[in-house]
Amino acid sequence: MELSEKAGVQNNGFVQNEDFEDKEMATSSQEEMPKTCSVDVEPVAVEETVLKPYAGMPKEVLLQFSSQARYRVTREILFWLVIAGAVVLVCATIAIIALSPRCLDWWQASPVYQIYPRSFRDSNMDGNGDLKGIQEKLDHITYLNIKTIWITSFFKSPLKDLGYGAEDFYDIDPIFGSMTDFENLIAAIHDKGLKVIMDLIPNHTSDKHRWFQLSRNRTGKYTDYYIWQDCGQAAGSVIPPNNWVSVFGNSSWEFDDVRKQCYFHQFGKEQPDLNFRNAAVQQEIHDIIKFWLSKGVDGLSFGTVKFLLEATHLRDEPPVNKSQNGESITAYSQLYHDYTTTQVGLHDIVRGFRHTMDEFSREPGRYRFMGSDDDEKEDIEATMMYYGTTFIQEADFPFNFNLINMKDLSGNSVSEAVNSWMQNMPAGKWPNWAVGSPNAARISTRIGKEYINVMNMLLLTLPGTPVTYYGEEIGMENIASENATLPEKSPMQWDGKANAGFTEGNSSWLPVNSDYQSVNVEIQSARSNSSLGLYRALTLLRNEELPLNRGWMCHVWNDSDVFVYVRELDGMDRVFMMVLNFGQEATTDLQARVPNLPSEAVVRLSTHFSNAGRVVNTKLIKTEMGEGLLLQYKTAKPVHTMEAFQGKCFVAEKACYSKALNLLYVNC
Repeated sequence: MELSEKAGVQNNGFVQNEDFEDKEMATSSQEEMPKTCSVDVEPVAVEETVLKPYAGMPKEVLLQFSSQARYRVTREILFWLVIAGAVVLVCATIAIIALSPRCLDWWQASPVYQIYPRSFRDSNMDGNGDLKGIQEKLDHITYLNIKTIWITSFFKSPLKDLGYGAEDFYDIDPIFGSMTDFENLIAAIHDKGLKVIMDLIPNHTSDKHRWFQLSRNRTGKYTDYYIWQDCGQAAGSVIPPNNWVSVFGNSSWEFDDVRKQCYFHQFGKEQPDLNFRNAAVQQEIHDIIKFWLSKGVDGLSFGTVKFLLEATHLRDEPPVNKSQNGESITAYSQLYHDYTTTQVGLHDIVRGFRHTMDEFSREPGRYRFMGSDDDEKEDIEATMMYYGTTFIQEADFPFNFNLINMKDLSGNSVSEAVNSWMQNMPAGKWPNWAVGSPNAARISTRIGKEYINVMNMLLLTLPGTPVTYYGEEIGMENIASENATLPEKSPMQWDGKANAGFTEGNSSWLPVNSDYQSVNVEIQSARSNSSLGLYRALTLLRNEELPLNRGWMCHVWNDSDVFVYVRELDGMDRVFMMVLNFGQEATTDLQARVPNLPSEAVVRLSTHFSNAGRVVNTKLIKTEMGEGLLLQYKTAKPVHTMEAFQGKCFVAEKACYSKALNLLYVNC
């Protein structure tokens, strides 16, 4: 009752509510506040507090400054600078990509080292070279500054024609090892940063092949896997369907007692030709390609492809000598092979091989090389067709045998062999060169040991990919043999010990050359003035110098003794000139051949090793028989820009050098 009269607030034991307290105080003030009177007081100035940025400001304080002009403008300037920088970076990247020349692929950037496996190195003392033997000697490949190995045929085979007729395309011949040995070899090759190419001969198989055995018994789809024709009979002898002759001589038709028909063979009678007009046969070859590429092989060399198709009309081929009696024709060279080589549809098959290989080239850095290994001695245009067309690619290059096929050696013949390839090669394609092969006499035997070094200098300074047959880097020679295909396949000469270090067994499948104690890798490795030392110096220089790697090649001069050419690159004042003697001692006035040629040049490398580093007068360049000089000089007027040399200069992958930026670009 007392509280009510005094307008109190009942609490009931809880904390008093602030709102009620305020209301009570306000009411009390109104009732008790006396009347006020106004007093004039002078105003006192109030100092305004200015807030400044400080470290660790919370978001609310930071936002107070974000709208200020000095911070907003700075922020916008930085934003647009970042955008402009990003745009410039993207444009510069696009420009660099657009202006940069195409990088050389692995098969362009390094020489290729061709190995005949049975003669390279024997690892198990049976006298036969094998895959493990190749693996043991990989350091020799890297010592030569070579990055690509080409291994010739090693399929399971009865070894007729030295293994070029496969009994099983999916297996290794036991003489070379096992599939596990092959897989280990591939892994070792790749571990060293090397690449490997292998041979594939699709034209024929061995007569021991399962396909042939099924075909001769007319079993299912295999019935037409080979080319069969009825043969005539006369006086107990077989009369072939036509006059076609084998590469090895005599009729290319062989009667089969099981099928009672003749089968066609372009090579030995133990090597029946496959029927490539049968789509199932083509698919078999595509499956074989896929099998080996999936094993890790980096490239394939397709041999004998010009023989894949034959004319279906089976007409006699025209004789070279029209007056010759047809029955006396037994040699391959006595006929024009109009109906058994390079038939319509052949290049469609080759393009099919290319398409299958391209399926394995899509992974970056895993391009699969494709070569064709057919020697069109008299028809350079037919050879060039294996490059394909501008829009449809076939081989990366057909192998070039021009330097092997020269009938005599001189500056003129070498010049003709080089220019024949370069002038006929389609624009934008890549050349290649070889001076030895498993089917040609070695350089030392073919043209003389005094020319081995100058031939290697030619090989390693021409534009394109050089191919070296094993042993040519040390100047190996043929052995004496009654078999015409064996002399150039003698065992590799590693050292001066028994069997030249080829095998630790008692004998080798072929005899070692008698000169092995003076011509071997071990003794030449210890001498800088050896054929091996020069070869290694040339490969090293080729890898280091852009003009030798991808520059212009200009033919300067040739006569019966010398062949002279330069290698140069746009944007570089450094030029390399090769003066190579393939005849007798000669003196050449180079100043008379090249306008504005400097009066002096430095001998960078020489086949006569004492001349290296010497300064020579370019008006009187003396070379002895078999001598090669690699000269270096500087000039502001490269040869390929001179009107006098138009049509004499070639470049495959054009590039220009910027000295200021130290890079290559395209638009010179």
